[in-house]
Amino acid sequence: MGQGRIAEEQRVIRQMIQLYCRKKEGHTTLCDSCRELLEYATRRLEHCRYGATKPTCRKCPIHCYRPDMQARIQAVMRWAGPRMLFYHPIAAVKHLLREL
Repeated sequence: MGQGRIAEEQRVIRQMIQLYCRKKEGHTTLCDSCRELLEYATRRLEHCRYGATKPTCRKCPIHCYRPDMQARIQAVMRWAGPRMLFYHPIAAVKHLLREL
């Protein structure tokens, strides 16, 4: 069950980074910087100590990202989060419900 939750989080972060890279940065495919961020985020999620009980990143008591990567992912989430409702509405609603 924990792997399903982690896989879902990985899918959402991939969608957010792809949306950011395509719409904000104007790339047709993931640029090297966004690819690096996606790989880093995916690895961090694979090693999450919470597994199936993982809270959303905003509510997580442990910030497992390096400070530079944390700033980058926050910028992506801040920009892509509100737009997810238009591009990936089901994922966005599920994420919002977990925030509550």
